[in-house]
Amino acid sequence: MANSLKFLIIFSLLLTGCKDINKMQDVSLDAPEGMIWVESKSYTKGAKNQDGYAMMREKPSHDVYIDGFFIDATEVTNNQFQKFVNETGYITIAERKIEWDEIKKSLPAGTPKPHDSLLQPGSLIFNKEIKEIVNMTNYFQWWKWQPGANWKSPEGPGSNINDKGNFPVVHVALEDALAYCNWSNRKLPSEAEWESAAQGNYNQAIYTWGNEVDLLNSNANTWQGNFPVNNESIDGFEMIAPVKSFPPNTIGVYDMIGNVWEITNDLFNVNYYSELSLNSDLKNLKGASSCYNPSNPYEIQHVMKGGSFLCHDSYCASYRISARMGVSIDSGSDHTGFRTIVTPEMLLNK
Repeated sequence: MANSLKFLIIFSLLLTGCKDINKMQDVSLDAPEGMIWVESKSYTKGAKNQDGYAMMREKPSHDVYIDGFFIDATEVTNNQFQKFVNETGYITIAERKIEWDEIKKSLPAGTPKPHDSLLQPGSLIFNKEIKEIVNMTNYFQWWKWQPGANWKSPEGPGSNINDKGNFPVVHVALEDALAYCNWSNRKLPSEAEWESAAQGNYNQAIYTWGNEVDLLNSNANTWQGNFPVNNESIDGFEMIAPVKSFPPNTIGVYDMIGNVWEITNDLFNVNYYSELSLNSDLKNLKGASSCYNPSNPYEIQHVMKGGSFLCHDSYCASYRISARMGVSIDSGSDHTGFRTIVTPEMLLNK
């Protein structure tokens, strides 16, 4: 344990319903190893007025209040996930036998069964061999299904994570992330908690370092050049980078912009922000009650945040705090990972 923090006993008294302020005294809670305290605060969630890249699913912005919590300083790494697997014997979705009868439930009726050669355990990887793009709206051009790709073999058979213990674990789906949380006594952040941590000491920033887009390449692992054909790697990395390769935000949290997308605990609904009652008390938001994404109407999706090494201004510009996209709960890829949080209540009840 490190970074001991002091909390007023009123916090724990309120948890148990005690109202006697005279009983206040200091109590110490140690920050779990590798985690950073995010103070309780109000901030502006969603698109900022000066953000020219903001999409409708990020609007309207709304002021929220979020209670304090601890968050991983980095994305969960291969080393951390390896320890979890070693102790539990857990097998990720990308490693499991594919059941067509289950998959077709989230596909349009009548979708033909793919060839058995494609119905092998695997995951999505970025197609680095692509030379030309005809239609930028067809993202299938730069993605391919790779049998044998999983967290241990991120590029498929023959690849490994040797000497990559400090890289973010990828090819994990929601179920895998939740299993890790259950083992580690953590949980996935809500979208509101994630943005609170990303804001750090700011409350209306576009990026984790402020509002200056010209600082992007020195603060985050994203794509430079002609996406998705040529990455000039101005930031020093063509693909995924080790954690802590770029400066932390104002409270010491790393890589919340770029590198890999991060799965949150919230369902993805493109209309969620527009349906919020902005006159109500927006405290500790827990996200949409149902999933809705017209682009993928048959999938159950969760919100993922932060963008990845593939983000570029010509396509999605998702290297912004407010950016949000949906990810299928049973899908992984080589640019999707996660980080966890723990609340004081969880520590006190441990």
